[in-house]
Formats: sequence, structure tokens, C-alpha cells
Amino acid sequence: MSTQRRVTLRIQGMVQGVSYRESARQEALRLGLSGWVRNRSDSSVEATVEGEPGALEDFIRWCHSGPRMARVTDVARTDGQASGEFRTFTVERTS
Repeated sequence: MSTQRRVTLRIQGMVQGVSYRESARQEALRLGLSGWVRNRSDSSVEATVEGEPGALEDFIRWCHSGPRMARVTDVARTDGQASGEFRTFTVERTS
């Protein structure tokens, strides 16, 4: 039985134009997570991430601050079951 979990995040604040997505990709890979991150047309950032629960919590904590130039005001999360569909962590196109 897998302990992998999935979390979908919506990060709001000054999170576009500050290397948030690439920094999130690097942090996710460092933590051994898979999934994707993308800008949204409403100026927020969205991420779907899968991995071990402890690593997911570390990533979520990182998302609350992000890279140095970011100013995060809110991180909303939705938890779910991992699908195993991701092989790595990628930066996707804006939705």
C-alpha cells in the first residue's frame, strides 16, 4: 500500500514575475516530489504535487514564503489520493 499523497495548491500574492514557478520546481525535485506548477490568469500560481506526506508538508511550508522576491498572502490546499501519473515535476503553461 502506497503512502503517496496528492495536494493541489493555489498560491496568491506577488507570485508571478519573481521566479516562483522555477523555484517551486527546484524545491519539489529536491524533496523528491512530482507534479506541476503553473501561473493562472488571475495572477495566482497553482500546483499539483504528489509524494510522501512529510515531503509534501515541507513543500507546502516552502510555498508560504516562496523565493526571495515573492510575497505570498495565501496558500489554499486540497488534499487527495496520489494517482502516480507524474514522472517528474514540471513548469506548465499558464491556465
